[in-house]
Amino acid sequence: MGEIGFTTTIPVEIVIAAKKKPVDLNNLFISSPRPQELVDAAEQEGYPRNTCGWIKGLYSVAVKRSLEAVIAVIQGDCSNTQALMETLQLKGINIIPFAYPFDRDRKTLETQIFKLMDFFQVGIDDVLRVKARLDNIRRLCWELDSMTWQDDLVSGLENHYYLVSSSDFNSDPFKYEKDLRNFIDKAKRRSPCKGQVRLAYIGVPPIFTDLYEVLESMGARVVFNEVQRQFSMPFKTGDIFEQYLNYTYPYGAFARLEDIQEQLEQRMVDGVIHYTQTFCYRQIEDLIYREKIKLPFLTLEGDKPGKVDARTRMRLEAFVNMLKA
Repeated sequence: MGEIGFTTTIPVEIVIAAKKKPVDLNNLFISSPRPQELVDAAEQEGYPRNTCGWIKGLYSVAVKRSLEAVIAVIQGDCSNTQALMETLQLKGINIIPFAYPFDRDRKTLETQIFKLMDFFQVGIDDVLRVKARLDNIRRLCWELDSMTWQDDLVSGLENHYYLVSSSDFNSDPFKYEKDLRNFIDKAKRRSPCKGQVRLAYIGVPPIFTDLYEVLESMGARVVFNEVQRQFSMPFKTGDIFEQYLNYTYPYGAFARLEDIQEQLEQRMVDGVIHYTQTFCYRQIEDLIYREKIKLPFLTLEGDKPGKVDARTRMRLEAFVNMLKA
């Protein structure tokens, strides 16, 4: 199986239908034993210091790994992806562009999906068979998410790990399913965790490696991981085009806001943490969320991979203590 890397969630059904192994480069980067060394390596290659740490990490991971190709999402994700794509081409890596239409136009998305299918030489019937198989796994993700906010049996970190991994199913859907089933069976035997501050985490997954542990040490628990939940495609569809139209992340702040507000109310959240990455255009969207979300709100900014720094820890502690009071 050749490995196909990608820069953010794409119609992974197509890659699997082509009998290729999907690899989310973000997960490879942040789960590396020394992610900061990957950032440093990109800077040594010439990447500017004032470029997003995730982009630099993706570059180094893609260069170091023997990938058959990289699917680069050039619309609907990071504004730096096109430059990333060009620098990877310079290294001889085969690049496949993919774009989500900002206006959520179905015909435009269909064109992009069919184009990807043509590249991998798979038909719609093959893709739908894979989708049906993956939907069974995704239902386990939905169950785990429900166990997080409804049953209080799953921690914010555990929720984050399994949902963020559903972008590529850890490159092995069958093993991922087995591991997730085993985890759910064990978690069902736990006693509910009560009395903690209930937090929502919105924005891209954190570059901090211990954020969830820090929050739990302060008596707070994340019961809503917005983007990670979206990776699990948390809606029932029989149509792959509808599935990736319902997926909110690529379509801007207002598309995401509708889903966020619905989940905040349903999950009885006490406060919201909005994570933004240094040097990312999405920092500007913080203005929208602050205006529209009527709950206590804390904006966190992260730059380099590693543990939560002292200043951020103090801000988190003050926020959690305010919510307790």
